[in-house]
Amino acid sequence: MDYEQFKSQVFKLTSIDLNSYKEKQMKRRIDTLIAKHKISNYEDFVKELTKKGDMFEEFVNYLTINVSEFWRNPEQWKILETEVLPKLIEHSGNNIKIWSAACSTGDEPYSLVMLLSRYMPLSKIKIFATDIDKQVLEKAKAGLYNQKSLAGLPTDLKDKYFTKVGLSNYQIAPEIKACVEFKEHNLLKDAYPRDLDLIVCRNVLIYFTEKAKEDIYKKFNASLRSGGYLFIGSTEQIMNYRDLNYSSMKSFFYVKN
Repeated sequence: MDYEQFKSQVFKLTSIDLNSYKEKQMKRRIDTLIAKHKISNYEDFVKELTKKGDMFEEFVNYLTINVSEFWRNPEQWKILETEVLPKLIEHSGNNIKIWSAACSTGDEPYSLVMLLSRYMPLSKIKIFATDIDKQVLEKAKAGLYNQKSLAGLPTDLKDKYFTKVGLSNYQIAPEIKACVEFKEHNLLKDAYPRDLDLIVCRNVLIYFTEKAKEDIYKKFNASLRSGGYLFIGSTEQIMNYRDLNYSSMKSFFYVKN
């Protein structure tokens, strides 16, 4: 079985389309994982994956890039708080619709809840958060984080919404968890939510091909209401944003026309 056939088998088993990822980088990651388990070829690895056991879960987890932390790039969160959020509140009041796409271990949607809590009651906040990886969604629902993940979080929010567990872990408050709905979702093939005020998708699409990225940005645009915002990562930039029906507000923030 060659890599092309392997990609086809992976799609059948997981609905993850490896053709949408940068091939050299992804093949290297997969080959490393296969070697780690002392499996000699793709065919034998696929046989293991079909058992849908621990190796299957590890494989999906390995394909998804889970680097996440609270308040990542604080200067961008400041723009979100001082320039974007007031406009969203002006338009939608307490009924702001936000999607945290490819949310990884939940740091991002929980950060959004805590930010919004400065302006509205928690009972009014609901964030829709999705990821392709079941394992990271389970971690997100558990809400247990290490000290490093919380390094950039404002002190007032850390003190208010986290309880220290053991030497270096922190448990997020249940009232924050209650504001986030987590769901498994594949950006490449599943339906997108509609009429959103804000989509946050950061430091994920850098791993996709240019064609896949453009398709996703188009679908994000269709999901936003007119005047809604897309907030992307500090390693990303949409060069042809005008062609995709966006205006550029600030670096990493785009508005649907």
